Amino acid sequence: MIANDIKKIIKNENLIIGSERVLKALRNNEMEKVFLASNAPPAHADDIKHFAALTNTDVEMTGVPNDELGVLCKKPFLISCIGLKKTTGEKKKR
Repeated sequence: MIANDIKKIIKNENLIIGSERVLKALRNNEMEKVFLASNAPPAHADDIKHFAALTNTDVEMTGVPNDELGVLCKKPFLISCIGLKKTTGEKKKR
C-alpha cells in the first residue's frame, strides 16, 4: 500500500488507531477493513487476523513500518494497526 492511499484513509472519520481498539471492534463485528504495519508484532497480527477471519473482515499489510505509519497518522508514537469502522447500516449479524 502506498503512503498516499494511507493518507486518504486517515482522513476518514471512521478510523480506529491501535491494535487493542481494533481488536475490540473486530470482536463486536464493527470493522470494515484492517491495515497492519509491515513490522507489526506477530502476536497482535495473529490475533487480528484470527478475529478478522471470524467476522469476514479484510486485512491488508501496508508495506509501511510502524514508525512511518505513526508519522503518516500525525501521531508521536508507533502505530502497528489501523482500521476502518463500518457505518451503522453495514453491521452484519453473526
